[in-house]
Amino acid sequence: MAAKSKSAKYYANNPAARKKKAATDKKINARPEQKKKRAEANAKVRARKKSGKSTHGLDYDHATNRFVKTSVNRGRKGEGNR
Repeated sequence: MAAKSKSAKYYANNPAARKKKAATDKKINARPEQKKKRAEANAKVRARKKSGKSTHGLDYDHATNRFVKTSVNRGRKGEGNR
């Protein structure tokens, strides 16, 4: 198992901060544009699996409109920051 990141350690040791972050994340994930992105990504994954291709280790990247390695997609800071 991989070691925890700095932020994961911080939130594990600070329940108040973890609760605040959870509330912020909940607001962000409830936004219409975020729901649309999530629905689009889910549809792309379903279509890819249906065509017989694997999605293991891949995320749908909204910035490039293609599947990229999870580490690359989640490693970017912010939305589409290049």
